[in-house]
Amino acid sequence: MARTTFGVVAGLAAWVTLASLAGGIMRGAWPEYASVADAMTFTLPMLLARLAIGALATLAAGLVTAVIARPSLIVKLMPGALLLVVFIPIHFMLWDKFPVWYHLTFLVSLVPLTYVGGKIGEARPLMPLQTAVD
Repeated sequence: MARTTFGVVAGLAAWVTLASLAGGIMRGAWPEYASVADAMTFTLPMLLARLAIGALATLAAGLVTAVIARPSLIVKLMPGALLLVVFIPIHFMLWDKFPVWYHLTFLVSLVPLTYVGGKIGEARPLMPLQTAVD
């Protein structure tokens, strides 16, 4: 149980870290993006870039969770379900800032992408950490 909890927490931390780093890089490397980021008046390429970052971070969350925890259906779905619980209210508050397709694409992808990341990660168990956490 401790390994599963640690794996899910580490997966969520990986999501936050990757999304934050990629968002910061995008702000620094894309002046047009940085100029509209606070107002959230993104162009289509900017929205697609944000979705790509979210997708990669979500895959990483599932992968990290599965590498640390014993892979099971619950382990593969839990990070996505928790991200969904966190992001539904946020997207509800931002509903008028983005097109409906953007919200739906992001929210609907969270659970399936963590599952896919978990499937990738289950083939790469982190044996020394598993022993240390048991």
